[in-house]
Amino acid sequence: MELPLVSVIIPHFNGEEILEDCLNSLKNCDYQNLEVLVIDNGSTDQSIQIIEDEFPWVKLHKSPKNIGYSGGCNLGYKISSGKYVVFLNNDTTQEKNWISELVNFAEQNPKAVALQPKLIFIKDKTLFDYSGACGGELDWLGYPFARGRIFFTLEKDSGQYDKPKRIFWASGTACFLKKDVLDEVGLLDEDFFMHFEEIDLCWRINSFGYEVWSVPTSVVFHYSGASLGAESWFKIFLNHRNSVLMLLKNYSAFSLAKVLPIRIFLDFAALVFGLVKFDFERTKGIFRAYKWFFENFSNVLKKRKKLKINNFELPLYKKSIVRKYFLQGKKFYSDLN
Repeated sequence: MELPLVSVIIPHFNGEEILEDCLNSLKNCDYQNLEVLVIDNGSTDQSIQIIEDEFPWVKLHKSPKNIGYSGGCNLGYKISSGKYVVFLNNDTTQEKNWISELVNFAEQNPKAVALQPKLIFIKDKTLFDYSGACGGELDWLGYPFARGRIFFTLEKDSGQYDKPKRIFWASGTACFLKKDVLDEVGLLDEDFFMHFEEIDLCWRINSFGYEVWSVPTSVVFHYSGASLGAESWFKIFLNHRNSVLMLLKNYSAFSLAKVLPIRIFLDFAALVFGLVKFDFERTKGIFRAYKWFFENFSNVLKKRKKLKINNFELPLYKKSIVRKYFLQGKKFYSDLN
């Protein structure tokens, strides 16, 4: 049987060493029908020269400016040729069979149109990676967590989540997608720039009646925080802004009326906590997020009008992960119910 073509799309902005590690790892992939596209977002280091000299099999597309993770992925999608596409972070390495395992699962499960490999922290391969672990979940207030990572707690990987499972979102660290479904549900929202854009996309995928799955037999290793840094105000800004933006876009008006006041209160509490702790990076990030909403609210409403909003039977976590983690001390995914 002829293997379907898989297009691996890597948005990139500086960081020549991590990109080199990623491409060397992809060179050893055992899947025999692969195209690799690097979308360079205006790198100022030696990244382009390294690709041209050392990796001539990579299809390089140069953007004159940084269009972010979302923009880079979308641009790569438009020039890709595969039946499947993978949005892949440049700060990853992979096991040899990672693509084969994803293709096998997708071919056998036609409703599973978005897949995530098991993500392992590259600096300590006993731990799950922060950015998706073994498959993303979302609680009803819009807080993401994962099998193997809840807020600040990373679990050790002892095979406890090694069975495939339907999830809510597949991490943009390594997100495997059926290309024709993207034609139907739409691409990543470029207003997100980076962070939460894959959850927003997966919300749409779920709303259209398709499924997102974790496939732990496929393994990818990741440097969490390599792009922006774990505590930068800009990353905090993106996380707070984009999570609320996702709720405003995708929830029905009835659901939003219940969810939004609680979510605003919790964000305000986080802002006050940042002030008390002299965590001015957090305070600045949250303040900037809500300033953005005041300035762009009409554009957010326009986005809602274009979407198919369907909140019935969505695989959301029906309880509050904030309450479970901070008040009840449930630190591990296996402790949730």
